[in-house]
Amino acid sequence: MLLSFVNMKLRDFYPSLDAFCEDAGADRKEIEDRLRGIDYEYDASRNQFV
Repeated sequence: MLLSFVNMKLRDFYPSLDAFCEDAGADRKEIEDRLRGIDYEYDASRNQFV
């Protein structure tokens, strides 16, 4: 659920993970750690978790 939500927000509304986290008041490290736990990494060139 987190993966789909974050990737949708990145795709439709934000130019970067940093911009999303700043606007949403989210902790970038926590998001990355949780998604890394299911084998997803943030790819800045694609602006999504893959």
